[in-house]
Order: sequence, then C-alpha cells, then structure tokens
Amino acid sequence: MRFSFARHPAPVLAAALLACAFAAPAQAAPDADAATSLARSNNCFKCHSVSKDKDGPSFKKTAEKYRGKPDAQAKLVHHLTSGEKAKFPDGHSEDHKIIDTKDDAQVKNLVDWILSQQ
Repeated sequence: MRFSFARHPAPVLAAALLACAFAAPAQAAPDADAATSLARSNNCFKCHSVSKDKDGPSFKKTAEKYRGKPDAQAKLVHHLTSGEKAKFPDGHSEDHKIIDTKDDAQVKNLVDWILSQQ
C-alpha cells in the first residue's frame, strides 16, 4: 500500500508546522547587565524597583500588565522616550523622564528586560 500525501494532508501539514516551529530563531534574552546599567544611569530606580512598588510600579508589575500583549514593547518604548505623563500614588502627574541614550537598541533591551521580569 502506498502513502499518498494528497489523501492524508493533515499529518503532513502538522509535521511541517512542527518543523517550522523548531526552525524559527529564538528571541535572544535581554542583556540584564546593560539594562540595569542604563536604568541606573537614568535614575529609574529612584521611582521603580524590580519587585516592589515605589512612586512608580515595580518592573514585575509592569511585565504582568503587558504580558502577552503584542504592542507591549512599542508602548513601553514610547513611554520611556516621549516624556508622556506618569501618574504618582498621591494622584499628581509629572512628565516621565526621557531615557538619555541615542541608541534605540539600548532602549529596546531595557524594555525587553522589564518585560522579562517574573
């Protein structure tokens, strides 16, 4: 008995999809040292902490808020580079400090690091 791909497309399609899933390049993990260095040099830890809320939300809370959302990275990059308003626990708002770097990859790495917090 001969196997015909035309008569059994589902197993062939499933195998092809599985092969593609493993062939896709994995996203590189963010460089934690570079991210924390950039955050430290921009005084981010004055208002934020990795695990505890301060004047700003913890990075873990931010990661939870955006986890699984396709526009998470773009929203956080915008927040860090635009100076948009940030709300404080006492209800007042201030312009968020703009990250001081000309390197978009550094900002992306910082955002990826924030989003990776568990």
